[in-house]
Amino acid sequence: MIPESFIQELLSRLDIVDVVERYLTLRKAGANYSACCPFHSEKTPSFTVSRTKQFYHCFGCGAHGSPIGFVMQYSGLGFVDAVEELASQIGLQVPREAAARHAAETTRKAPLTELMARATKFYRDQLKASPRAIDYLKRRGVTGEIAARFGLGYAPDDWQGLAKVFPDYNDAALAECGLVIVNEQGRRYDRFRDRVMFPILDQKGNVIGFGGRVIDTGEPKYLNSPETPLFEKGRELYGLVQARKSIHQADTVIVVEGYMDVVGLAQLGVENVVAALGTATTGMHVHKLLKQASRVVFCFDRDQAGDRAARRAMEASLEHLVDGKSVEILQMPGNQDPDEFIREHGREAFQRLVNNATRLSEFFVRELRKAANPATAEGRAAMVEEAKPLLQKIAAPILRVQLTKEIATLTQLSQAELEAQCGLKPLARGRLAAAPRRRVGTRSLEHTLLQHVLQRPEWVVRVPLDMISHEVPEGAALHALANAVEHGELPGGGMGQLLEFFRGRPEETVIAAALAELAVEEPDMGMLEQVLNDVVERLRTLGVEREIESRKHELTAEEWRSLLAQKAAKIGRVD
Repeated sequence: MIPESFIQELLSRLDIVDVVERYLTLRKAGANYSACCPFHSEKTPSFTVSRTKQFYHCFGCGAHGSPIGFVMQYSGLGFVDAVEELASQIGLQVPREAAARHAAETTRKAPLTELMARATKFYRDQLKASPRAIDYLKRRGVTGEIAARFGLGYAPDDWQGLAKVFPDYNDAALAECGLVIVNEQGRRYDRFRDRVMFPILDQKGNVIGFGGRVIDTGEPKYLNSPETPLFEKGRELYGLVQARKSIHQADTVIVVEGYMDVVGLAQLGVENVVAALGTATTGMHVHKLLKQASRVVFCFDRDQAGDRAARRAMEASLEHLVDGKSVEILQMPGNQDPDEFIREHGREAFQRLVNNATRLSEFFVRELRKAANPATAEGRAAMVEEAKPLLQKIAAPILRVQLTKEIATLTQLSQAELEAQCGLKPLARGRLAAAPRRRVGTRSLEHTLLQHVLQRPEWVVRVPLDMISHEVPEGAALHALANAVEHGELPGGGMGQLLEFFRGRPEETVIAAALAELAVEEPDMGMLEQVLNDVVERLRTLGVEREIESRKHELTAEEWRSLLAQKAAKIGRVD
């Protein structure tokens, strides 16, 4: 872990306007800066960057965060890599312990990365010298521009073709990164021969593996690099680096089965497309995709293999679903893959298919109906058993409630009976109906207090925390803020630093949402303090009312009059 103190030092020395301007052109807009949002498609700028708050926010798609969050979201980097990137830009060195682990991993991979880069250049040069490979790509409608964009190449039909670029063909690292195979007799030969080569990139643009496609007939149709220190199939997606900008603009990512589908669709103007790497969809794939876009559409052939792949994609998605984001399944009509379909029917026809893809919830229920017939008692019992492990996986609470209700209706059970049979904790309903919420207008008192305290964290000491429940998310956040202030841990320096302080903590989501609502407004601190005082008084008044209600049968007449007087005094101060 990188020490919290270093994160706060880094953020104190960064200016979010300078950070964002490395990627976007910002224009002054009053006290803030604006641009068209890089994370979704828009014509009128709704993306705002506040220098005073050190925070960015998009009013269109809701993207928001600190300088670190922006680099993570824009470049698709993990937290540590984003911190390393920003620290290097201002000459800071990540603390030794964290940096050492990261540097050791980078050092271990560097020689293999260099070998993969040299192999990529070799394959690209070989493509230029192979009329047969060029003709294949032309027949598939791939232009030189697209071939260059994706770094396509050709592995010659030669058992040891790579010996031309690696004089030490016996180097163990060539086998370690999957370029060379060593058989049981110790003989070495190229893994890829007579194949069009598709380099697979990591989020930094380094080549970490290859997919090779046969030109004519042969098996396997696609041959992929093996698992290596650089390459893990279950984590990577082909074409993500090239597609990232289009994915952000469309706020949708289409996942296809083959490398050639990605390249072919990009050639035809559908650029927000990636492919899994010759393996079933994994939870890590879904997690990564949902970080890139609000909508993920898995595209499969309509055959038995496609049905199995769609089912696996559904199951892998369940644990990573987020309310407000959508995973959908598109099964192509006929026997055409997406590339073939769009060439025959056009881009608009393909887009209509994407727009009408089956939502995961519908696919979920359809799969249950295929597995068990709810027309009979036995079928309904079988449906419950089929649904049980799937419902247990669903992470999105609201969606789980909706699906539970629908399946309960199909199986002629109540929602509570189905939850009991499936061993489901009633977390979704608990969250939806969490505690009686006291409202001021349309917001709870806790929410109003949190918004005010986030703008002046030191004010949290004035909040009667004994009257704030930990069970309410905003209440838990207020307690966490108070604890941080009490121990002198809470940083100054704006909303960006405050958000990073809570990164990875249980209160992160509710604090991030509250900060997003405050992203642009420059508050009148005098008015803000007055409202805070009013809300605190209202909270105390509610406390007196609750005490009166709970003790009304045991109070003496004198105690009753005393409590009523307290209430009247408080109401007088508030109103």
